Formats: sequence, C-alpha cells, structure tokens
Amino acid sequence: MATLFDVVTVTSFIGLVIAFFQFSDREIRTLVNFMLAGLVFAVANQVGNAGHFILAAVLVLAGIVFAALVIKR
Repeated sequence: MATLFDVVTVTSFIGLVIAFFQFSDREIRTLVNFMLAGLVFAVANQVGNAGHFILAAVLVLAGIVFAALVIKR
C-alpha cells in the first residue's frame, strides 16, 4: 500500500466485511450489495491513484453511504 487511496479503500473494504458479519442478515442480496460497494471502492482506488482526487473521494463516500443504507434497511 503506497498511496493514501490504497489505505482508505482497503480500510473501507475491511469495514464492509466486518459490517456484513456483524450487522447484516447474511443473505445473498446483502452480499451482492456489499460486493457492489466493494467494486466502487476498487474503482475509487484506481481513480485516486490516477490523480483524480475529488472524484475518488466522492466515490469512497458514495460507497460508504450505500453500505450504510444497505445495513440500515
């Protein structure tokens, strides 16, 4: 992990895994939604490493908000 976005996105992904096992119903639909959020984190990492910091930050925030909404319902 060499950049800030590597650390942020990997930490967010670890948070997704913990949230799935601790706070969710562990159904396939929830897992698919979390996989979508994980994909957003991966894209944000690549975009951030390419130098588009604002877009990457927006993607990270969108992934976190989406995961929070999935857990909340």
